[in-house]
Amino acid sequence: MLTLIDLNGLPAFLLIFSRIIAFMTTVPIFSYRNIPNPLKIGLSIFVSLLLVFSLDLPTLSIDLFFVFLIIKEALVGIILGLVAYVILASVQIAGGFIDFQMGFAIANVVDPQTGAQGPVIGQYFYTFAILFILAVDAHHIFINGIWYSFEVIPFDQYISFDQSGFILTVITMFNQLFIMAFQMAIPIVGSLFLVDVALGIIARTVPQLNVFVVGLPLKITVSLFLIGMFIALYIGLVRRMFGYIIEMMNVFMRLLGGI
Repeated sequence: MLTLIDLNGLPAFLLIFSRIIAFMTTVPIFSYRNIPNPLKIGLSIFVSLLLVFSLDLPTLSIDLFFVFLIIKEALVGIILGLVAYVILASVQIAGGFIDFQMGFAIANVVDPQTGAQGPVIGQYFYTFAILFILAVDAHHIFINGIWYSFEVIPFDQYISFDQSGFILTVITMFNQLFIMAFQMAIPIVGSLFLVDVALGIIARTVPQLNVFVVGLPLKITVSLFLIGMFIALYIGLVRRMFGYIIEMMNVFMRLLGGI
């Protein structure tokens, strides 16, 4: 155990801190710009100290092997955080599909959390997803997940990197990501397709009517109405998406830990 006057556990503390701070810079909620950097660093130090006093610390020396372990720990934290972030990005992909059908494809808004531009409806959906995550205390589950990762992935050993299994897992994750995005977008996109068909029929039967002038506000009105109708379905899909985030984080932990 590390005491206040014993520095033998300092290398282990640095390894633990490297994984946690890398995780905090990529995982949703904690990595956002409106979270102050001193808070991220302070929380990482606090969690690292708790782990130092909870784990059996091996005796490590600061040498070239230790430098590679630091890089490995940072890589593990980044991978686990990106898994959660990439799956949550399926919400914005779904919003992009809807924006394209609505006529909002050229309009983007700046995401205050990440500073990147995103689709209007995608940002609207993303805000609901973040509120849902906060409502179910998922940010606590993320911290619990990085805590559990030290039981699966030892911080004083190299990770077992199975290239074929890792690539297959990534492909499966991205496949499921687009399926979830399609499920979120299909009610609105399918309805807007029927609106386009109706406008095409009107354009053929009533040539005097300018469907380009009528079509855009009609599609926006229909889209907003349908979003209000399907919001309960959307919350259910977000719940499933969050469950998939936890599942994939566990899969990547076991993959990196060689289990």
